[in-house]
Amino acid sequence: MIKYSVILLLLIFSLSVASPAWAMVCRNYEGHQICILSIQRSAKKYWEYQAAVSVDGVKTPVEVYNCRGKFKIQKDRTVIQFTQNSPGEIICSFFKK
Repeated sequence: MIKYSVILLLLIFSLSVASPAWAMVCRNYEGHQICILSIQRSAKKYWEYQAAVSVDGVKTPVEVYNCRGKFKIQKDRTVIQFTQNSPGEIICSFFKK
């Protein structure tokens, strides 16, 4: 009986914890659908996020979005300034304090 109680408690606990990766945030801007597929905030630099986004269904690799400097750093270390209604602007406006 105790064995089944432990299994039941483990099952209830595992179902009660929601994974943040299951949530997807999408916004429509100027006729484009921009979705945040995954996002992780930097522990050291709270104004930076590592995020993968999709624009109109086209996925991008994980890039670093710097909300303080308003730029993103691509995988090849290329720095690109945010443009109006870009994914970077959306990420930074959505997660403001």
